[in-house]
Amino acid sequence: MKRSKSIIKGNEEFAVKSSVIPDASAADWRANSPAGRRFVYMIELRNLSQRFPGPGGWVEALRNINLTIPQGEVFGIIGRSGAGKSTLVRTINLLTRPTEGNVVVGGLDLTLLSAGALREARREIGMIFQHFNLLSSRTVFDNVALPLELAGASRADIEAAVLPLLDLVGLSAQKDRYPSQISGGQKQRVGIARALASQPKVLLSDEATSALDPETTRSILDLLKRINRELGLTIVLITHQMEVIKQVCDRVAVLDAGRVVEEGRVIDVFLQPHHEVTRALIGDVIAQELPPALKARVAERLKTGSGHLLRLAFTGSGVDQPILSETIRRYELDFNILHGQIDEIQGQAFGSLAVLAGGEPGKVGQALAFLREQGVVVEELSYVE
Repeated sequence: MKRSKSIIKGNEEFAVKSSVIPDASAADWRANSPAGRRFVYMIELRNLSQRFPGPGGWVEALRNINLTIPQGEVFGIIGRSGAGKSTLVRTINLLTRPTEGNVVVGGLDLTLLSAGALREARREIGMIFQHFNLLSSRTVFDNVALPLELAGASRADIEAAVLPLLDLVGLSAQKDRYPSQISGGQKQRVGIARALASQPKVLLSDEATSALDPETTRSILDLLKRINRELGLTIVLITHQMEVIKQVCDRVAVLDAGRVVEEGRVIDVFLQPHHEVTRALIGDVIAQELPPALKARVAERLKTGSGHLLRLAFTGSGVDQPILSETIRRYELDFNILHGQIDEIQGQAFGSLAVLAGGEPGKVGQALAFLREQGVVVEELSYVE
């Protein structure tokens, strides 16, 4: 007799006398699709680990990953090359099966599905890639139609599905062109439309803008955000560029050596990064390094104990309020602004300053407390970056 195994659907747990969920027909699967299942998170990764054999032994690509992604969120996963990003995104649709842990999408544990049921489940998970993967012998229309053809849809149903998608991604006028006749940005739009053809609930984006120029990247990210807003699609976006995260994501997880080292709302991570990898990635977007000559002078002053090097971060209305002026007047301090930048994150103003503060020690402490009361994130540094 087969051992009973617990299967989790949403917050409910039940046992089946099988090692996997048996094959289901398309009709049975769709009757139990995310629209009909109750769940808290669209995606849950539970204690996920992935090991590969390597020349010198086992390589740990992922180490005990735990992430939850609500329905309708744009979630970013960022890290340097080799951090495990692509391995992680490929476990979400089980293109790579994890060594340990569970992958729950739409309330259903994919790691427990049979091959047939997994094929059905993957129809609800679209994916776009860095290199487009279009068929050169097929037109734009036919590339988008391919998943529907493979699913056995009629020509009438294919046209009814594909034409609105081409309109959504702005390629109606290019529907009869071939990949060689369109730009890189247009090719990625074809890839996005193709990924949406099966009406997925989740869209995975694996470095989809890495091969594009900055202007085209912005247009593709704007398109993904519009798709998220209009279709309610959950999007998981893999990238090594914090600029991409800043432009489009609601929350972010920072990956390093296969581990999640930091996670949170994008604005919070920018305001107060904790891990050195996160700081370095943010530094690619918001410059925090001082010019070498200035850095040397500041370092000398810090050695004498005559100044305090501060990093101040503001959001929202704090960006355009005279908080620093008020602090200087109230506590009789000298503030030397070494570096400053104002940006926007998800429609919210964000400001960052590097400041060298001088004054009576007691008043400096009071000033820092006052700044924090005003909602300013204050970090006192004992070194010069």
